[in-house]
Amino acid sequence: MQQTLIYLAYMLSTALFILGLKRMGKVKTAVQGNLLASVAMAIAIVATLFDLQILSWVYIVAGLVIGSGIGAWFALRVEMTAMPQMVALFNGFGGLASLLVATSYFFGEVLERISADLSPDMLIGMDSSVTVGASILIGGITFTGSIVAWGKLEGRITEAPVRFTGQHLLNLILVLSALGTGYCLAFSVTGFWGSLLVLTILAVLALALGVLLVIPIGGADMPVVISLLNSYSGIAAAMAGFVIGDNLLIVGGALVGSAGLILTQIMCKAMNRSLANVLFGGFGATASASSGKEGYNNVKSTDPESAAMILDAASKVIIAPGYGMAVGQAQHAVKEFTDLMEKRGCEVLFAIHPVAGRMPGHMNVLLAEANIDYDKLVEMEKINSDFKNADVAIVLGANDVVNPAALDEKDSPIYGMPILNVHEARTVFVIKRSLSPGFAGIKNRLFEAENTNMIYGDAKQVMNAINEELKASE
Repeated sequence: MQQTLIYLAYMLSTALFILGLKRMGKVKTAVQGNLLASVAMAIAIVATLFDLQILSWVYIVAGLVIGSGIGAWFALRVEMTAMPQMVALFNGFGGLASLLVATSYFFGEVLERISADLSPDMLIGMDSSVTVGASILIGGITFTGSIVAWGKLEGRITEAPVRFTGQHLLNLILVLSALGTGYCLAFSVTGFWGSLLVLTILAVLALALGVLLVIPIGGADMPVVISLLNSYSGIAAAMAGFVIGDNLLIVGGALVGSAGLILTQIMCKAMNRSLANVLFGGFGATASASSGKEGYNNVKSTDPESAAMILDAASKVIIAPGYGMAVGQAQHAVKEFTDLMEKRGCEVLFAIHPVAGRMPGHMNVLLAEANIDYDKLVEMEKINSDFKNADVAIVLGANDVVNPAALDEKDSPIYGMPILNVHEARTVFVIKRSLSPGFAGIKNRLFEAENTNMIYGDAKQVMNAINEELKASE
């Protein structure tokens, strides 16, 4: 009877995972989807504890208390603008957990067989060795790769790609060495100390690969890297599920892994780049993409007071948020602006580009944190046709995702990249600290457009100044 209840709990948990993941795909239902997935995880943990007949409940409870405390501390302390860094760390912790689970299982089996005087050739078998090796390899890459991604996002490591001669060859050698070490783990290792040596070498190779695979990737590509590392963490978890024979962990890991890969593909498509180009950017990097020294002509600038006068008469405003909004923590000022404009009968919408910010959904998270209605957040494909009907478009810290060069300059490094058509609005205000280029390192033609006015300054300060002018005109 108990085993039947455990299987039913597993089935319920799996169904909730799938349903939760599906509902996370839409802004309106994302919170509900996250709640369903949380409930599924709680059910899975309880069912697994009873299924595996865990005896050390003291350690289990202690782990839950400590882990929950750390999670609560992160949730309360970390600013919404630092969410990409936290996601990167969580991906890394997931990979590390898979590595530790596989290592623990391996040595548990080795010690058991040695104590039973079994032949060294029968340590754990080829199937188990393959899953253990894969879990350690992918988990190690995920852990250190995520730490490097965190460091780039946090500013602890340079955001610029770090490359050196022979880098790709070195990575290939390390991959082949890891595969060879995995072969030794399955067929050649003998005894405890031999197992320890081989497993240590495999773990070191995996950790080194994680660093070397991510450090040559620029900070602007972190949305792709984070989603890919999220996929890696899921695959590592699935491998750990095979190691310990937990079907639910296999299913959950596979769901995370596949969802991460799909999201990675969406990110690459939004940047008009292949995954190989992101991961191995040293091949085919263009000179024009790194210069960014082209001069600007006829760039017009204005101030918050003049902008407020135009906005006062607008009936439709579309805001294109970018990383500058996150850096300036301007989301609450944007919320106040939205309320002020709606009191005037103006429709305010937000155009969300898939790679705006530093992680998938970064802008959605920031705007939701400011209690901006989900219905106002519109994806690029659906809102692009609305710009031509907008009185004003406000570009808030975005750059390459609004550059018209992507549409018709065939020699541009961003040619073919889907952009937000803000240039089609009657009036465009670009709020930016300077004319500095975006991740592509090229000039933004939008800044020179006849209908564009630059407002130089910090996003939060400029939006607050506009809000004050709007209040004064009431």
